[in-house]
Amino acid sequence: MEIAAKAELAKRAAIGLAAVKTDRKNKALGAIAKALRKDSRRIIAANEADIKAAERQKLAAPLLKRLKFDEKKIEETIAGIKSLIKLPDPAGRILSATELDKGLRLYKVSCPIGVIACIFESRPDALVQISTLCLKSGNAVILKGGSEALHTNKILAEIIDEASRKAGIPKGWLQLLETRADVRQMLSMDEYIDLVIPRGSNAFVRYIMDNTNIPVLGHSEGICHIYVNGKADLDMAIKITVDSKCQYVAVCNAAETLLVDRKIAKKFLPVIKTALEEKGVASTPSTSSGQAGSPQVEIRGCEKTRKIIKVKAATEKDWATEYLDYILSIKVVDGLDEAIEHINKYGSKHTDAIITSDKKAAEKFLEMVDSADVFWNCSTRFSDGYRYGLGAEVGISTNKIHARGPVGLEGLTIYKWKLYGNGQTVAEYASGKKRFTHKKLF
Repeated sequence: MEIAAKAELAKRAAIGLAAVKTDRKNKALGAIAKALRKDSRRIIAANEADIKAAERQKLAAPLLKRLKFDEKKIEETIAGIKSLIKLPDPAGRILSATELDKGLRLYKVSCPIGVIACIFESRPDALVQISTLCLKSGNAVILKGGSEALHTNKILAEIIDEASRKAGIPKGWLQLLETRADVRQMLSMDEYIDLVIPRGSNAFVRYIMDNTNIPVLGHSEGICHIYVNGKADLDMAIKITVDSKCQYVAVCNAAETLLVDRKIAKKFLPVIKTALEEKGVASTPSTSSGQAGSPQVEIRGCEKTRKIIKVKAATEKDWATEYLDYILSIKVVDGLDEAIEHINKYGSKHTDAIITSDKKAAEKFLEMVDSADVFWNCSTRFSDGYRYGLGAEVGISTNKIHARGPVGLEGLTIYKWKLYGNGQTVAEYASGKKRFTHKKLF
């Protein structure tokens, strides 16, 4: 089927899906979970074919690990769907109600966005997460996974589509693209597609943003900061800094720059340097991230930092770099205002944290740092849909549109205005014959 035909079919399905009630959507999600378990052998066989092909192409070990979709992964995915069923339906909620005049009532009601196109990395479980989130929120979805997971994605899409249609979900709500050429064509179809969510490298996300008129929800970089204030608990600051940088370095919410208040720099910098070095020496394989033993963190410091500890010199480029590696840039700042200014200048509006016992300083930081996620006394690694209790997530947004930060179910809805009248006309109000009351109903 041509890409345009797929997009048009998804658009038609989205209109019908918007009217599907919660119980039917939950029934379809339950049917999908059962079908995944029933067809697990087929899924695993397809995945093994993808893995063998990837091994022949010498795909990097971390990507191979993400590609694997075995029995354990299937059960985890099914558990995720069951959790999704328990979550409230984000569509159809009355957000506000106003009586404009007697017999003229205005309601602001949440509704699905429409057709969402999502381009994601090699993880096949992402296909299930994204499609089921879209189904629960009432959206049609066009999916494009990594070519290395072609067979796995295809069988998963077939299973989900068949199970959902049998449960009464409109035909065509899920479409699968297979090539990069498909993506290029899709980006021109703003008449059918309402939102694009890209998940991948910074260069790829930027390419999507630069080559479509369709609204894009995502982030191009994750330049996250930890600011250790002059009134910080240093033990806490060490613990949070190490976690933010080292718990899993190859993710967008890992810290890339450490800002240290000059008041505590001489005391803090030597101990954080030691802590980061010990993290490398004593590290063991991480069950949470799947990483092997971590190397020592390479520190790149400003001139003031290098007067206190022996590290490599940081350049202007370092402040604007997302390393996704065991590298951390450090800058000594002259107080809270300079820290906020630095973050707003060099940050990517993703996640930034302050470590301090000074509540007033913390509140100022939380208010004035212009990022989607701003934290006080906790790791940047908490910016995640699952950790926020949003269920799964389709991605993280640094945009200033309808959704920011981790985007779960609510981020896949927008709203519409519903006005219920009884023959009223504007002329009656323009002439002064009638007057608006604008009474809030709730």
